[in-house]
Parts: sequence; structure tokens; C-alpha cells
Amino acid sequence: MLDAKLATLSQIREFMAGTADVPFRVLDGRAERHALVARLLKRLGWANLARGDKTLLKAFMGKVTGLSRAQLTRLILQYRQSGTVRARYRRPASAFAARFTGADVSALAELDAAHETLSGPAARWLCRRAWQVYGDARYERLAGISVAHLYNLRKSAPYRAARVSIAKTRTRPSTIGVRRAPRADGRAGFIRIDTVHQGDADGMKGVYHINAVDCVTQWQLAACCERISEAYLLPVIGLLLEQFPFVIRGFHSDGGSEYVNHDVARLLDKLRVEFTRSRPRHCNDNALVEAKNGAVIRRVMGYGHIAQRHADAVNAFYAQHLNSYVNLHRPSLFGHELTDSRGKRRRRYDPNDVRTPLERLAELDPQAYELKPGVSLDALLDQARNVTDNDAARALQSARAALFQSINRRSNRAA
Repeated sequence: MLDAKLATLSQIREFMAGTADVPFRVLDGRAERHALVARLLKRLGWANLARGDKTLLKAFMGKVTGLSRAQLTRLILQYRQSGTVRARYRRPASAFAARFTGADVSALAELDAAHETLSGPAARWLCRRAWQVYGDARYERLAGISVAHLYNLRKSAPYRAARVSIAKTRTRPSTIGVRRAPRADGRAGFIRIDTVHQGDADGMKGVYHINAVDCVTQWQLAACCERISEAYLLPVIGLLLEQFPFVIRGFHSDGGSEYVNHDVARLLDKLRVEFTRSRPRHCNDNALVEAKNGAVIRRVMGYGHIAQRHADAVNAFYAQHLNSYVNLHRPSLFGHELTDSRGKRRRRYDPNDVRTPLERLAELDPQAYELKPGVSLDALLDQARNVTDNDAARALQSARAALFQSINRRSNRAA
């Protein structure tokens, strides 16, 4: 059909343009396709064709044979060199010959079992030594094995059948959060957070205090929850982040699973807060909040057991009394980092460099923090001036005494 109706370049051009009514089919067999290519190249005189005619002919042959441009280029080159077009690929007579036998795999498994699976280079050295030094014929072929192929033999089914090893489950390092110290660079909004447990009694867990401190201003907020599971901890973390007067940019914790989990990571990602966690052997990464745990939480709440059912009362005490007192009336020391002649950085605390977190916030450049909508620095300063430091401390002591009386009364009633 193609030889009779598409014998010239003009007919092929009409066919490719879609104006020639010529039925055709894509050739299936390799020999049939190669024969058609050879006939077209010979009849139309490939060597004497212009460049545009060659492009047309190659496109036509690709359409009717189903061959790619690269395949047609190779066939045309073959025709120009030998005058024929034929398949050069030949199926190999057999697969690659196996050099190592099942006996070699068994010998390797025995060696690995004796030496508890050493590395590839060490195992190869032992195989070579077993043959050359001790004359063990079983390792003659293994003496010349490459390290890469030794690992291939270890992956083979006969090896796994001969050598069954049972290993304990290995922990996988968590990818949640970045292991580094928070980089506040003098900006407010980078908080450190930690958990303080209020002791056990008769096998019963106490409440958990959640303590969050800003790195630069030392603005501190505390909250309380019954347990550190998702249902209890996530709402408390969200509440703490909302209570800070400035926008939170960074969230730093230790490696505890109550914070390093996907639920907390999703919450922080939703709020566009950077999540970092402490590095191993870097105790200063979370030192600020650890110091506040003892100086504030333990000093106010003590070390005695507080049952979990009192978490709401403790949380209300924090929100109404402790948080405002700590940030508006309680002074804190602010240190400065100094670098000595050897390049070692040390933190020094000047006894005269004492102020409240609110005063420290007021000293910062306005570009170093972003107050939340509805919060103004003047309103916070007025709130601090309306109550003296002594009155705020006495109100805190009175509220704490009432809290512990309520806790003891309810505990005695429950007992």
C-alpha cells in the first residue's frame, strides 16, 4: 500500500498534510519496520535529498513505523555505512555466570556469625586470612571478593536463611524542631518553656506547672494543667501564647515528649512560630526558664504534692495574681555577655542592673517587639503604677494562702 500510493516526496507531503486519502497501519514486527525504512531510503535516494526533504521523510517514517527520532537516526546511519537496515541487537546466550556458590554464602554466614557481623572490609580481610594463612579451602573464592559484592551476598536469600539476626528496636531521632538555642538578637517574643511537676503521693501524680519566659525581657507566664497529654497541654500552651502582650516569634523547649510532638509542632506552625529545642550537652540552651522554675514556681508553690483535681484553682491563681505580680512588680537581674581575651563568653550580672520585665520591655527599641492588637505600653505602665509593689506582693501572699487552704480543705474532705 505505501509502496504503491506514496512513492514520491510530493505524495508523502500530501499524506503528512492530511490531504491524501491513504489508509495505513503502524507496523508491528521489527523486521517489517526495518524493511520499509530500507526501501524508502533506497527509492527516494536519501543521500541526494535536501535537508527539508530529509526532515519530511524522517517524520513520515516515524509515523508509519512508530520508531523514535533517535532510532531512525541510528538506522539511517547504518544504511549510509552498509547499505542495509537490520537489527544489531542479539539476545545473550545466557545470563551472567555466578562466581560465588551456595557453599561460599554458607561460609560467609558462618564467618559473620562467629565475628558478629563485622564491616565489609573487615569481613573480606578475614576471608583472605582464612585462605592464605590458615589454608581453609572454603574461603578460596571469597578471598578475592569485593566489599560491594560481599554486601550483595549478605542481602541474598540463602544468606538470610542461614543467618537470622534479631535486633532490638532502635529509636529514630525526631525531626521536630531545630536543635539550637533561640536567636532572639535583642528582640522580644522568643520564649523558653518548661514543665514543673508538683510531686507524687501514694502513686498519684500531682499537677503540672507550665512555665514560659521571654529570653530578652524575662516576661514570665505560668499555667497549670492536670496532665501533660494532648487534651490537657495543648489548650494551656495556646492560652499562654495568647496572654503574652507581644507577638511570639520563637518557641524553645527541652527534648521532652510533651513538647516535641506533632501536635505542638502543628500548633506552632499554624501560628507561624519558630520551634527550636535544646541541644545535647548544652545546658544553657534552656537555663533561663530552669532558673525561673526554682526562683518563682518552687518558691511560690513549694514542693508538696498538689492533686490533679486542683489544677483549675492553681491556674486561676496564676492568671489573676502571680503573672501580673511577676511581670509588673517583681524585679529581675539582667546579665550581659562579655568576651574575654581568649574568646570565651561569660555572663555577668551587675547588681545595679535590676528592673521588672515591664520596665525592660519599655527600654527596648519599638522595632524590637510587636505588641498585640488592643495592647499598649502606656496601659501596661498605668496598670503597674496603680498598685504598689508591696501591695501586689501582699495580695499575692493572701491569694496563695487562700489557695492552699482550699486545697487542704478539699483534700481532707476527699480523704
